[in-house]
Amino acid sequence: MKVTVSAIAQSCGLSTATVDRALNNRPGISAANRQRVMEAAQRLGYLPTAGSVTLPSRPAALEFFLPIRQNVFMSELADHIRDQASRMPLVASCKIHDLADISPATLQAAMDKLSLETKGVGVIAVDHPRTRGVLQRLADAGVKLVTIASDVPAAPRSAYVGLDNRVAGRTAAFLMGRLLRALSGDIAIVTGSRSYRGHEEREMGFRAVLAEDFPKLTVSISVDTNEDGEASYAETVKLLRDQPELRGIYCVGAGRFGVARALRETKLAQRPVFICHDLTPLTRTYLIDDLADVVIDQNARLTAVQSVIQLLGSIASSAQVIANRYIEPRLIFRENIPAH
Repeated sequence: MKVTVSAIAQSCGLSTATVDRALNNRPGISAANRQRVMEAAQRLGYLPTAGSVTLPSRPAALEFFLPIRQNVFMSELADHIRDQASRMPLVASCKIHDLADISPATLQAAMDKLSLETKGVGVIAVDHPRTRGVLQRLADAGVKLVTIASDVPAAPRSAYVGLDNRVAGRTAAFLMGRLLRALSGDIAIVTGSRSYRGHEEREMGFRAVLAEDFPKLTVSISVDTNEDGEASYAETVKLLRDQPELRGIYCVGAGRFGVARALRETKLAQRPVFICHDLTPLTRTYLIDDLADVVIDQNARLTAVQSVIQLLGSIASSAQVIANRYIEPRLIFRENIPAH
């Protein structure tokens, strides 16, 4: 028999209006009464859900480990995570660690400071044996794990939240080929860091579609800039000098700032098609100023929302892996830039 709001109200001794506020995350209810409602809902087999994800009955402490540094997307993601966590009474606390770099050693040192009260962890990490070991020990301690933006599939994570990065790379290649129409020539790939599985998958998908559908376009060089804007700038200046007929540049990660700066400063008879990722204040200007043709956006706000919800869902569930869907990429052109 379906559990009703009235049954929950009778069970916890509160009004149906109060129960409705608690179950639908509305204001006007104390933390104590919210918890009474959640406990009654769990006891009766009725739990609040976010989409198809069942949420826990008690507020949980969450921590996120993100290599924010000077990365605008990471910074926006962190802001959205804080905002989403602040809106959910079932998040007891939310702490975000700004990792100095993407090395497994830095992640391990940060994880060593994890609070004993923490029930769920979200992480952006490289797929490395040492990383997998760190995450395995986390799971062995009973902490639930969600990987974000770049997956570590061999780790004991409950869910991955982000794009299907191979599909994102294939999409970039399809756009590149269509924008260049019947032209032939060289394409350059500027990666952030192949240590990220997501960046490696994007490059693989990009190369596959060029080979399948646009064989006259050839990847002449692939440069790893380690997410460094100055390095991507220097490499792009060299590319444009050495290959003045370059047809296109696909920037896989955070080196887009350096690519755009080089394109802005270099006098070219014909600018190469430039495709990059993540809609930020800077990439908006690249589109407006006709430096970039397309931005493939993974939607920092939606990624943050799903990261928090999936973590809460994994804490509520006994299943090792919970069902989730990839974040759908948004293709942003100069004419459809969304409002801030």
